[in-house]
Amino acid sequence: MTAAGLGLAVLLAVAVAGVVHAVGLLRAPAELPEDLRLALEVGRTRTTRAGNAIDRLGIRYVPTVLRMMGPARVARMRTRIEHAGHPYGLTVERYAARRAVYGALGGLAALALLARGNWLLALLLLAYGWWWADLGLWLAVRRRREDIERTLPDFLDVLAVVVSAGLGFRQALERVNAVYQGPWADEIRVALRQMDLGVSRRDAFDQLRRRNNSDQVGQFVTALQQGEELGAPIARTLLQIATDMRRTEAQNARRRAARTVPRATGVITFLLVPATMILLITGTIIGSQIHFGELFGGK
Repeated sequence: MTAAGLGLAVLLAVAVAGVVHAVGLLRAPAELPEDLRLALEVGRTRTTRAGNAIDRLGIRYVPTVLRMMGPARVARMRTRIEHAGHPYGLTVERYAARRAVYGALGGLAALALLARGNWLLALLLLAYGWWWADLGLWLAVRRRREDIERTLPDFLDVLAVVVSAGLGFRQALERVNAVYQGPWADEIRVALRQMDLGVSRRDAFDQLRRRNNSDQVGQFVTALQQGEELGAPIARTLLQIATDMRRTEAQNARRRAARTVPRATGVITFLLVPATMILLITGTIIGSQIHFGELFGGK
């Protein structure tokens, strides 16, 4: 008991020292290097107050976290953040700051629980500290990809109609994109801006494909470039791409439905049926008022 109490006291002192240090960092953000101060300001108005406070707490430890991650993992994380569309102004530096804060909180709480012998909760808190920042980023990537794939076929249909009306592809793309909102409209706006700055249309759409982890976006860019090389009418190409995307989405929906039926059957078989049988048997025994002592010869 004395050793455990001493360990908890040490952990409490470390936690208090960390809080005091964090408060000092919050009060003196001007001491940060220029690159970290810029990373802290990027997207500050787009995130929540809690998220901004977490970024400020961990921004000092960004260089340490990035060194621990290594150049290859930092590059992969930068690509993943681009695939997520920089949610709430997220950057690699701010991601590293959040990993530092979540890791410190999860580690301190896990040590406190280990001192009390709660191994399971300690492991859960360690998993929280290690994966929480990645979980939010993974959800953002998935949500953005689904939004783009849902918008893209209708966007291509409207674009084909406008191109058929006589406008050039570039002018039609600007006109249709002005009507749409969301991540796909943002990506097209970035590509148009790149073309305004002198980037060729092929390179701009290649970069658009790299920024989006979506098979449908890759299919759209590939078909568009192949149609341009072969001299196919752009309107017909756009309509064919939209048709292929809807056909692919229908096939994927059927596959998801086919996988759902065995899962639902498994849940019913292993959870609902035993629970129902237990309730029926228990109700029958209670309602019949059977005395098991008399039944087995006891008194």
